[in-house]
Amino acid sequence: MGSKNKLKRFKENETFDNVFQPSREELIDGAYKLKGKWRKEVFKNENPLVLELGCGKGEYTVGLAKRYPNKNFVGVDIKGARFWRGAKTAVEESIGNAAFIRTQIELIEYVFEENEVDEIWITFPDPQIKYKRTKHRLTNLQFLERYKKVLKPNGLMHLKTDSEFMHGYTLGLLHGLGCEVLYANHNVYKLEGSPEEVTQIQTFYERQYLEKDKAITYIRFKIS
Repeated sequence: MGSKNKLKRFKENETFDNVFQPSREELIDGAYKLKGKWRKEVFKNENPLVLELGCGKGEYTVGLAKRYPNKNFVGVDIKGARFWRGAKTAVEESIGNAAFIRTQIELIEYVFEENEVDEIWITFPDPQIKYKRTKHRLTNLQFLERYKKVLKPNGLMHLKTDSEFMHGYTLGLLHGLGCEVLYANHNVYKLEGSPEEVTQIQTFYERQYLEKDKAITYIRFKIS
């Protein structure tokens, strides 16, 4: 994507009511105005709050919002030029239960209050296979602790990935921690009984993976 195109998208994001872009300093100071108030201030209801972390183009956030009108969805990503597409679609189609925030995932506890979130989706994250990159792996112990802080007791976690490594690593970690794994499938499109929300919502890259006959894996679990 050219720099002109990126700039255009950044400018358009600033006009969208469903996009929030706090500074890092604003968050770390602990005074972010929406923390603990996402339902009341953004969605104007008391419906369950669901996050998609590393939401990319926002296809999953928008897809889930369409499928579950009685839940609120927030896509989280540091790359605003990417989720511009999802934010614009939500505006154009009047999908009022989808919003986006531009921030780093490691700052999640500064964005959402303790026990504010009902569910978290992680869709096609970079598996960070190299040892030096493990601190950025979105299901490592440090990230799970962050999620635990913002999730309600018994809140649900979802991991959907094309990486067998990420799938196996996460399952091993969860079993080691004694977490409750509710569902695990190493090839959701080949085995019967896969949840519809997993197979009927697809990202751009996921469709490419499927064309190459790459297995898509899914885990649903609890960390509290």
